[in-house]
Amino acid sequence: MTEIPEHLRKRAEEARKKAEGASAAAPAAAAETAASDPSASKIPAHLLERSKSAKQKEAAGTAVAPSSAGVGTAVAAATAVADAPVMTGPAGHTQRLLTVVKSGSIQDIKSKPQDKVHTWPHLIVVEFGAALFVTAFLTIFSIFVNAPLLELANVNQTPNPSKAPWYFLGLQELLTMFHPMVAGVTVPGIGLIILTIAPYIDKNPSNKPEDRKFAVSIFTLFLMFWAVLTIIGSFFRGPGFNFVFPWADGLFFEL
Repeated sequence: MTEIPEHLRKRAEEARKKAEGASAAAPAAAAETAASDPSASKIPAHLLERSKSAKQKEAAGTAVAPSSAGVGTAVAAATAVADAPVMTGPAGHTQRLLTVVKSGSIQDIKSKPQDKVHTWPHLIVVEFGAALFVTAFLTIFSIFVNAPLLELANVNQTPNPSKAPWYFLGLQELLTMFHPMVAGVTVPGIGLIILTIAPYIDKNPSNKPEDRKFAVSIFTLFLMFWAVLTIIGSFFRGPGFNFVFPWADGLFFEL
């Protein structure tokens, strides 16, 4: 049920008190006003006609039969009661109904947040801008910084140690510890499978890192595992791909 505001409740209470005071203080004055000026009264015309006919009957009964004074008094009392103004509404209803309807129940003017946007132009514009920025950065960087190219390869001399590019050094490091089937297929395959099914396990739609502890933990473990293998293969492997200390034996790594 809708709650009625306090200022409307007070206004209704004041109007009710005024109406009760007016009806209790001057019923006779209202009757005289209605009799003298029917257009200024709020009493319906048929009630006024009934009052006049009752008064005429009362006068005729008093003149013809003085003994019927009691009946005339009763008729006069009934007429006075009928002449009293009654606060009525449409169709004669005397009840009052005050209803306040809030605008929110009829029209919702607040826009609901949406977690989806159109691919064009929202996503494509951002991706295209990022691609342009990266392309410009690489172009300017390549103008001022030369690529560290080595001398021509000698087919008769294999460098020692022979290391893969830095992004494959983690896999090369695994090959020194496990069988090629385990290091090249099983371990990377398990890691990729875990990363693939992680979104189906953790279905939290939040974008805040503090709410995505499972996803952040899985990715952190994978990143640290591969970073440690890459660092060991880059700086702690020397001739024969043996374990060395870079601060004692030097670096055996080139980009």
